[in-house]
Amino acid sequence: MKTIVLAEKPSQASDYANAFQKHTKKQGYFEVSDPVLANETFITYGFGHLVELASPEQYDTKYKKWDLKNLPIFPEKYKFIVPKDKKGQFSIVSDLIKDADQIIIATDSDREGENIAWSILNKAKIDLKSKDIKRLWINSLEKESILNGFKNLKDGWEFYNFFKEAQTRQISDWLIGMNASPLFTIELQRKGINGVYSIGRVQTPTLYLVYKRYLEIKNFKPTPYFEINAEVQAGADKFNGKLDPYIRFSDKNKLNDFAKEKNIKSGVQEGIISDVKKNLKKSQSPRLFSLSDLQTEVNKRYHASASDTLKAVQKLYEQKILTYPRTDCNFITDNEFNYLKKNLSKYISFLNKDLNLNNTNPNKRYVDSSKVQEHHAIILTKTVPSKDNFNKLSDLEKKIYQLVLKTTLAMFADPFEYEETVILTKVNLAIFKTIGKTPKNIGWKELFSEESKESKDDENLLPAVTIGDIVKVDLSVDQKETKPPIPYTEGTLIKAMKTAGKDLDDEEDQEILKDIEGIGTEATRANILETLKNKQYLLTEKNKLTVSQQGITLCKAVELEPLLASAEMTAKWEKALKQIGQKQRTQDNFLEQIKKFITKIINDLPNKMNDSSILNSQIEEQITTQKEIETESEISNCPICKTGKILDKGKFYGCSNYNADEPCKFSLPKKWSEKTLSKTIVKELIEKGETKIIKGFKSKKTGKKFDAKLKLSDGKLSFNFNKGE
Repeated sequence: MKTIVLAEKPSQASDYANAFQKHTKKQGYFEVSDPVLANETFITYGFGHLVELASPEQYDTKYKKWDLKNLPIFPEKYKFIVPKDKKGQFSIVSDLIKDADQIIIATDSDREGENIAWSILNKAKIDLKSKDIKRLWINSLEKESILNGFKNLKDGWEFYNFFKEAQTRQISDWLIGMNASPLFTIELQRKGINGVYSIGRVQTPTLYLVYKRYLEIKNFKPTPYFEINAEVQAGADKFNGKLDPYIRFSDKNKLNDFAKEKNIKSGVQEGIISDVKKNLKKSQSPRLFSLSDLQTEVNKRYHASASDTLKAVQKLYEQKILTYPRTDCNFITDNEFNYLKKNLSKYISFLNKDLNLNNTNPNKRYVDSSKVQEHHAIILTKTVPSKDNFNKLSDLEKKIYQLVLKTTLAMFADPFEYEETVILTKVNLAIFKTIGKTPKNIGWKELFSEESKESKDDENLLPAVTIGDIVKVDLSVDQKETKPPIPYTEGTLIKAMKTAGKDLDDEEDQEILKDIEGIGTEATRANILETLKNKQYLLTEKNKLTVSQQGITLCKAVELEPLLASAEMTAKWEKALKQIGQKQRTQDNFLEQIKKFITKIINDLPNKMNDSSILNSQIEEQITTQKEIETESEISNCPICKTGKILDKGKFYGCSNYNADEPCKFSLPKKWSEKTLSKTIVKELIEKGETKIIKGFKSKKTGKKFDAKLKLSDGKLSFNFNKGE
C-alpha cells in the first residue's frame, strides 16, 4: 500500500520525517520508513497555500481596470489556481497523491489546515472516494507526539465540513473584497481622494473599533470634580482613607452641602476607629495562555506587535519547546497535566530557582477536558531547551518562552495569600475606609518576582488599631478632572477583537460572538492588524494605535453601510459558517445571501456618499492635508511621465500620477542593497541620471560592504562601478 503524508510546509514535513527511524530527502518529498507506517510511505508538502482563488482579471481581462460598470463580480464557478512560483511543487504533490492508496492529511490541525489540504486534493482532480483518507491531529512537533499521532490517525472525512466552512469563508471574503474595495475606491477617487481603499469582513470592523476610540478621545471634554480625602494619625502612625461609600462631587456647592450634613470640615478634627476587619484572602495564578491572551500580555510587557509575537511563538513550536500556538483555549486535559507533572524537576532546573510546587492535583481552573475542543492552551512540551539552544533564540523568543514556562509552572504553586485589613474611621457622621494588604505567602508570584514589582505593590502595611481608638483626622479637598479613554495598543485591540459585540442589541448575536471569541480568529487577528498598518489606516506611536486621515475617511464612508463596520455582520456570518461546518446549511445558500448584500451596497452607496455632508467635509479635509504633504515631500519631476512629481510615499518614492487616468507606475525603493536612499540621493539620481560614489552598500551574496555609484536608465536603477568622475 502506498501512503502519502501531506504536510503544510517543508519544515513541518522535515519534523515528521525526523521522527521516523529512516528517511531520505528527495526533490519535493521524503521517503520514510518506521514500524508505525505502511510499507511504502512518502511525506510531501505545500508552501502554505499551494492553491488559491483566482483574481478577477483571470476570469476576464476587463476586470484589470476597476470600473463601476463591471460590478458586481459574481463568478458562475470559482476558479482555483496554482501560482507560478508553486507549480513545480504542486506537480510533485499531485503526482504522488494520484498514485496513493492512502492519503494522510498532516497540515496544521485547524480549519485553515483543512482548507489547504483539501484544496490541493481537489485541484489534483483525483477520485477522492477511491482513497483511504486519514487525519493526523497533534499539538506538538516532538517525536513522541508525532509517533503517537500516526498510531492514532482519525478518519479524514470527519473534518471535510471544516474545509467547506473555511472555503466558504475564503470565497465570501473574496466577494466582499473584490466588490466593495473597487466600489469605495472609485467613489472616493471621484471626489478627489488619492489611493486605493480596502474593505474586509474583519479588517474593516477592526479599524472601526480604533476609529470609535479615536472619536471618544477627540471629543472628550474633561469634567472637574472634587474628592474628600482623610489622613488619619493613630499615635505615631499615619494612613489614608477615602469616603465610604465613595462620592465624587461635581461642584463645590454639593461638597459643602455634604460636609454640612455630615458635620465635617477641612483640617484636623477628632475621629474614632469604628470597625477593623481582617480576612485571609487567596489569589490563584493566571490562566494558561490562548494565543490572543499571550499576544495581549506580551504587548503589555514588552510592546511587541501581535504579528511578532505569533512569529516568535510559532518558532518556539517548531523548536519543539512549546505546543501548538493558534489556539483559543485556556485549558489542558489530564494527559497534558500528567506529563507536565512528571517533568517538573526539568522545568525548575531550567529556571534555576528554589521553588515549592506542591499542587500536584489537577485544578479545574486549568485542567478541564470538556473545555478543550481542537487544541489545548499554549504550554511547555516535554522537551526543555539546553542553555546553548536557548541562547540561540531571539530576545523576544526567550521572553515568550520564559513567560509561558512560568505561567505553566504557576498552576503547580501555592496561591498568593495575603491578609486584607479594612479600617473604618468615623468623623462625626462621615465614614472613611482604608484597605491594606499584607502578603502572608508569596506563592506563585515568586515565579515572576524578578521582572515584576507586583508582589511589592500589594504591600500596604497598616498600623495596629482597635475599635474605639480616638484618632486625629486631617480632611482635605482635592480637585481633579475626569480622564479620556486610553488609546488602544495592539494588545488591548486584540482583546477588544476577542470580546467584540458585547454591546450588540441582538442577544443571539452576542451569544454567537461569545461562542466564537469575537471577530477574527486566533490565527488571523495578527495578520489583520499588520494589514491595517501596512495600508497605513492604523498608525503606531509609542505602542499606541490611532487612525490616519486615510483611515478616518474610510470609516466615515463605511458608516454609510453600517454592517460593514459592525461586529454584528461578523456575528451573522459566523452563525451561518458554523452551520455549514455542522452540515446544517449549504455553501451555495450562504453565498447567495452574500451576493444580495453586495448588490444592495453597490446600488445604494453612490447616492449615500453624494448626500453625506459629514463624509464630504472629511474628504475636503483630507484633500487639503494631502496637498500639504505632497508639497512638502516633492523631490523632483518624474523622469518617465514628465508631468508628475516624485513624492516620498513612506515606504518608497513614487510618481504623483500613480492614480491618474493614465497612471504612471514609476517608483524607486527606499533601500537598495541595505543602503537607505535619502531624498538628496534620489533628487541627484533623477536630475543627473547618476549619483556620486555612495559608501556602505552590502552584497547579498557575500555580506561584504562596498562603494559604488547609482545609475538611472529608462526608469531602471543599477550600479555603476566606474570610480572615475
